[in-house]
Amino acid sequence: MNKETLVSGINKFWDDKIIPTLIEYIKIPNKSPSFDPDWEKHGHMDKVLDLAVNWANENKPNGSTLTVERTPGRTPIILLDVPGTVDGNILMYGHLDKQPEMEGWAEGLGPWEPVMKDDKLYGRGGADDGYALFASIASINALQEQKIDHPRILVMIEFSEESGSPDLPHYMDICSEVIGVPDLVICLDSGAGDYKRFWTTTSLRGLIGLKMKVEVLSEGVHSGGASGHVPSSFRIARALLSKLEDQNTGKVLLDELKTDIPEHRIKETETLVSILDDEVVQEFPWKDKMKPSTDNKVEGVLRRTWKPALSIVGSDGLPSTANAGNVLRPYTTLQLSMRIPPMVDAKKATKEIEKVLKNNVPYDATIDLDFEEAADGWNAPETSPWLLDAIDKASNNYFKEPPCSIGEGGTIPFMAMLGEQFPNAQFVITGVLGPKSNAHGPNEFLHIPFAKKLTCCISSILSDYK
Repeated sequence: MNKETLVSGINKFWDDKIIPTLIEYIKIPNKSPSFDPDWEKHGHMDKVLDLAVNWANENKPNGSTLTVERTPGRTPIILLDVPGTVDGNILMYGHLDKQPEMEGWAEGLGPWEPVMKDDKLYGRGGADDGYALFASIASINALQEQKIDHPRILVMIEFSEESGSPDLPHYMDICSEVIGVPDLVICLDSGAGDYKRFWTTTSLRGLIGLKMKVEVLSEGVHSGGASGHVPSSFRIARALLSKLEDQNTGKVLLDELKTDIPEHRIKETETLVSILDDEVVQEFPWKDKMKPSTDNKVEGVLRRTWKPALSIVGSDGLPSTANAGNVLRPYTTLQLSMRIPPMVDAKKATKEIEKVLKNNVPYDATIDLDFEEAADGWNAPETSPWLLDAIDKASNNYFKEPPCSIGEGGTIPFMAMLGEQFPNAQFVITGVLGPKSNAHGPNEFLHIPFAKKLTCCISSILSDYK
């Protein structure tokens, strides 16, 4: 492969074809079904689907076939089948649904307002994970332009990842003959420790999401007349949360949600910290003198990649402070996000959480638990020597730095599905979510120069397939 030709071609393709399309994509508020239950009625997903399909049909690799699978009541899935010239079966993955708006966007920025600034494209979904389809096609086209042999490649793009991929098992089943048995899986939906090298993700935490509703009254009452005698629903909710975690340390208390961390993952984390040093802390937008949960950088990374953690990510029943009267509220509902380590069984963990929360509820308050679909984490299998060499070569050629591996605290349900279904497959899990790119939060951006180099790396790895 001619490196100079690859770089110039990829850069031009991004500038001419991808960036203008991503700008249009960002404008569409295609929130994942969990955040937009009326997604079919609103039609945003159809707009994104049309945008992606039309673009893909105009730019798809030679000889490829694009199909859209769509079952009534389910989100669609795009399949781009690229015939190979050598033996092998590669599966490339991304998604086109988005997280909700989130508050706190900087002046002049917004979730549905694409802004190009300092080589960064701001807006919801560009980095997570709108670029994946376009970059996948760019990497394949670059091979064909240089007449480089490659195996069969199937690009799969789903529309429910941010909701836990509830529709994906269905499509994996009905499309099993088309998918076949992948030898290599390339996922473009992960993170990067910096923008200086090619990063691969070697582990992902799982996720258990649930709504916990605590009811104490049938209607609100005057807090002066009732408080002290009627227990606060918020206090009861707080007591229930204390069954799950130590409120002083944040340590999750349930043994069923923990696992022994493999020694090679600890060493991998130590290498990561030796490279990034303070960046493992500084990548987060700390407020004033706020400190992390530990001063030990290795331990800090392990806490967000290999240990369970509970977050409260939403609430109902709480009026805004501007509208808060002296009322003892009838209920408190909290949205809980429990991240669980790789190798922990999400279904078993769910049952344990349910048992602990429903046992001995203070004051016999009414508690309702609404569990979302639980997602397992993932731990990568041992990487084949040819793939290690291909990754090393790609990073050194296009970043001028050796690659590095990283564990991620987020969840990609598809990886756990594939890991279980195809135990002999190799994996390249990577992505553009580097420091401060802030996927899911305000000011999300796509680092364009990094995305271009990553696309070159993917093309290089495809060319070295063995």
